[in-house]
Amino acid sequence: VQLQASGGGLVQAGGSLRLSCAASGRRFSSYAMGWFRQAPGKEREFVAAITRSGGSTYYADSVKGRFTISRDNAKNTVYLQMNSLKPEDTAVYYCAAGSVAVVREMAYDYWGQGTLVTVSS
Repeated sequence: VQLQASGGGLVQAGGSLRLSCAASGRRFSSYAMGWFRQAPGKEREFVAAITRSGGSTYYADSVKGRFTISRDNAKNTVYLQMNSLKPEDTAVYYCAAGSVAVVREMAYDYWGQGTLVTVSS
């Protein structure tokens, strides 16, 4: 499966952005999906994940209550709605596809190219 992330940009603190990740190739609904991010000078970290059906979601503590992951299997797309953005949310955001919705990067088999989110103070 090929993944294409989009929707990043520059936003002021307190603002919102919605990231999208469009999938092509093998059946999208057979994959759990995750979002990860990598800030400058830091390791990539887990942000959110969603199960194949969309019935369960998981979040990093740092984004819980502010970010929402969702998916539309008919459109082969997963979303990350980001509200109340903070400067510390600045990072390149990656979507990933795997067999289970987990925190571990190694569980994901396919990765998108990343989209940059910059939050100004």
